[in-house]
Amino acid sequence: MVTALAKVPAAGRAGGPGTAQDAAHAARIEHVSKSFGDQLVLDDISLDVAPGEFVTLLGASGCGKSTLLNLVAGLDAPSAGSIATPGGRPALMFQEHALFPWLTAGRNVELALRLRGVARAERRTRAQELLELVRLGGAYGKRVHELSGGMRQRVALARALAQDSRLLLMDEPFAALDAITRDVLHDELTRIWAETSVSVLFVTHNVREAVRLAQRVVLLSSRPGRVTRTWEVGIPQPRRIEDAAVAELSVEITEELRKEIRRHGRH
Repeated sequence: MVTALAKVPAAGRAGGPGTAQDAAHAARIEHVSKSFGDQLVLDDISLDVAPGEFVTLLGASGCGKSTLLNLVAGLDAPSAGSIATPGGRPALMFQEHALFPWLTAGRNVELALRLRGVARAERRTRAQELLELVRLGGAYGKRVHELSGGMRQRVALARALAQDSRLLLMDEPFAALDAITRDVLHDELTRIWAETSVSVLFVTHNVREAVRLAQRVVLLSSRPGRVTRTWEVGIPQPRRIEDAAVAELSVEITEELRKEIRRHGRH
């Protein structure tokens, strides 16, 4: 088994030593609000992600899911509240693969290693290991246009893992893929999560996807986004998206989501 991620000492975002309390969390979001001008997008959100935990953020379009992910990633600052990622800066994977088309798959992964300061002599070996982890061992020399959509997302995942973060942020990474490819990548992501023990905060608007993947599903309200309810998903992995238990919980969560959409529609 390839171990993609090494243990990282607990540290705050600024690089200082983490407290024992911080070390118990991959991410701690405390009373976070975010406004753009006079528009309140997120309102008083508190959420913890435990080390090795897989959490999905679910909600209607425009509820602030991606905004919250960007705040955790450090791409923007909250208007109020605080966010701590004790394991260091998170890795972020977008809906679009964002690969550099003039580089090969292997070189795209190596770029993340280079930015981390990994020695040139080690980069190719590590990139190859990461591509093997996402089951693209033969794709090192392929350019982006030679890869299918699913393969491109696998390379993007390998590049995210190359950042050696203990927290992986994923912003609807499979939304643009066909159903079969998405189902295959659900299996792959579940396997990689289990092998690496990385913490995952995964944004989606697909209820079945949320239940299929997560240990915990967090529902955000519509405009402004607030945490309205959470579900612990006790269904053993591996799960299938068509499993009866997945479908049953998805129906319950979908009804709550519909209530939120209807509530927003009345305002």
